[in-house]
Amino acid sequence: MKIAVVHGAMHKGSTYHTVQIFLERLGGEITEFFLPGNFSEPCKGCFSCFVNGEHTCPHAGQVKPIMEAFEEADLIVLDSPVYVLGMTGQLKCFLDHTGYRFMVHRPDPGMFFKTGLVISTAGGYGTKQANKAMKSCLSGICIPKVFSFGESVFAMNWEQVTDRKKKQIEKKAAKVAKKVKRNVASPKPPGLFTKFMFLMMRKMQKNNKWLPLDREYWEERGWLGRNCPWKRS
Repeated sequence: MKIAVVHGAMHKGSTYHTVQIFLERLGGEITEFFLPGNFSEPCKGCFSCFVNGEHTCPHAGQVKPIMEAFEEADLIVLDSPVYVLGMTGQLKCFLDHTGYRFMVHRPDPGMFFKTGLVISTAGGYGTKQANKAMKSCLSGICIPKVFSFGESVFAMNWEQVTDRKKKQIEKKAAKVAKKVKRNVASPKPPGLFTKFMFLMMRKMQKNNKWLPLDREYWEERGWLGRNCPWKRS
């Protein structure tokens, strides 16, 4: 199993240690990125990735290594400590650069066969909101199954987390990791909603005169006809 991990923070606190508990149980070949160290630029809203191609993004040099790791991975993991009831700003900055891979634009067909996992911890409240946003982004780039794990640790760092809480995290993580491994080994096909949305996007792309690059992308892959990205030849 190949795993690509994007950490939403540089410091190795409760979220980082929780992720490591997962990685120990998942095994495999792991590629990790730490933000903002490996990615630090906010999206400029220039639309160049949509109009001219992702290689023309002002931050393409930072985006490319992470997206290539996503393409190689079987499992994609996003994690973030909760900052003001959401993911960290630096993680959001990176995810803002993945919009060109949403189904409405130029989805990577390989994503339909991958598994996602989002992980967050909080001193108190907010893991559901952070996980929901991260999960939406992975679903947006067409990953059909995304697992979530959130835990309120009631501490400011890993050292302050009680032994009882750490054992609870380990027990819960083991159960989720088992489900993740099972899905990676036998990925579930996209559900009815994904298939319905694809049909809607196909209809839209047939009449797409505002973003020719997107339409050409769909046409080259035969998606304007009967072909679908989740059907491997």
